[in-house]
Amino acid sequence: MASCVSCGKKKTIGNNVSHANNKTKRALMPNLQRTRIVTSHGVKRAYVCTRCLRSGNVKKVV
Repeated sequence: MASCVSCGKKKTIGNNVSHANNKTKRALMPNLQRTRIVTSHGVKRAYVCTRCLRSGNVKKVV
């Protein structure tokens, strides 16, 4: 599973909880987008979460 190159956000594990309070495992996936970003080594394609894209933590290639 991929993770965000900026903040390191990745898949987490939680529970589905039914009305009868039965618990089964589930995966909570981050919203990762494969985008072209500017790094110190030039332009590269990487997985970045939408929170980092929106807040400007990474610079997208225009």
